[in-house]
Amino acid sequence: MKKIQNYINGEFRDPISDDWLENYDPSTGEVYSKIPNSSMDDVELAYRSAEAAFESWSNTTLEKRSGILMKIASLIDEQLDRLAAAESKDNGKPLSLAISVDIPRASSNFRFFAHAITQFSTEAHESIGLNTMNFTLRQPLGVVGCISPWNLPLYLFTWKIAPALAAGNTVVAKPSEVTPMTAFLLGEICNEAGLPKGVLNIVHGMGPSTGHSIVSHPNIKAISFTGGTKTGEHIAKIAAPMFKKLSLELGGKNPNIIFADCNYDKMLAVTLKSSFANQGQICLCGSRIFVERPLYNKFKEDLVHKTKELKVGDPFDAKTNIGALVSKSHLEKVQSYIDLAKEEGGTILCGGNRVIVDGFEEGYYLEPTVIEVPNDLCRVNQEEIFGPVVTIMAFDTEEEVLKMANSVKYGLSATLWTENINRTMRISKKLEAGIVWVNTWLNRDLRTPFGGMKNSGVGREGGFEALKFFTEPKNICIRYD
Repeated sequence: MKKIQNYINGEFRDPISDDWLENYDPSTGEVYSKIPNSSMDDVELAYRSAEAAFESWSNTTLEKRSGILMKIASLIDEQLDRLAAAESKDNGKPLSLAISVDIPRASSNFRFFAHAITQFSTEAHESIGLNTMNFTLRQPLGVVGCISPWNLPLYLFTWKIAPALAAGNTVVAKPSEVTPMTAFLLGEICNEAGLPKGVLNIVHGMGPSTGHSIVSHPNIKAISFTGGTKTGEHIAKIAAPMFKKLSLELGGKNPNIIFADCNYDKMLAVTLKSSFANQGQICLCGSRIFVERPLYNKFKEDLVHKTKELKVGDPFDAKTNIGALVSKSHLEKVQSYIDLAKEEGGTILCGGNRVIVDGFEEGYYLEPTVIEVPNDLCRVNQEEIFGPVVTIMAFDTEEEVLKMANSVKYGLSATLWTENINRTMRISKKLEAGIVWVNTWLNRDLRTPFGGMKNSGVGREGGFEALKFFTEPKNICIRYD
């Protein structure tokens, strides 16, 4: 059985307590590796390693820093098949998705910020007549904490680490204990790329212990976290009184708004993806579908037909569209919402049942599910399910659908389908969401800010926003004669 280790000071180490957690393969329901159940002692060791490396790394030239990050990106590309296979086995997602999306995006994260840091400029302001010049320095914070989720393991792990390192910080990072494998493999890649010891430290373990130790550490300057809203609230309660910088990308309950004048075939194909990609385990999935009434019956029939055609099965089968959910407990949570929908008067149009896959009978498989709901305020339309489940409703007016779209406590993303440019502008401005996609979905330019409104988070990541987060601005004013 494979044993994953912590990566501290460029070396792989067992947890100090010799305490281990079981890591499950979602496709089979079997334990296939063990990971450290790290304690405060392990986090402290990682912190001391990062602290010792900070002065040298923060004073490394931009060219050298950028070159190392570029080398990491190239090595990720070279190990695409190995990393994708590890991601699929660890997470349950189709191998085809890991090959085409997850691992390429991880290398893109390093490559993008390797270039971005060389273009990250500061401002200068000359006050004519007062003989003063103001300029701004942006200096790295020091040791920062990065905590990533299980749905897009290496993709989101590198989304945090790459800008933190590019900006000159050293990092103590924790991947999800549910999907630790590719973060473990990243440590090997960092050593091969020549990343100096202590610059990146990866500590595995549970959120309430390992994660808490990172968040509550008195000398870790900032926390970048992606995960559930309740966990984000807990982190904020600890970190805010300590005056740490916080970037929290939390939950979503995203509307997918479809007007009758849309490009129907394109909309239907993309909506199928935005509903069920990665088993619906993407915070940006359009889980609430609102359809203008003249199109509603046709859309309902076609969506159900297309959903029934999706193949649920072995993640390593090239024909599989829907893999396994990430864990048994998560499968049970999603199933509980399907039961709740029935209690609330919803109609299960298709799916809703556990799938038994030949040869993988203990795996965590679920049919993709479409539910027609009676009103937008029912719990399945208000609470994040985070699985292969979407709800559908009809609407009659812009005002009505805007009210429904904005009725939830979340505000991460929204998707709008219409060929009317005036409507596009009106609705996009009024939607309470950090990201609005018009006639597309999950189309990301890494230069743009990413984050949500309301309970979907605090702050923005991506592009120069991430580099600003991981640096401290200092104004210097010089008066001259």
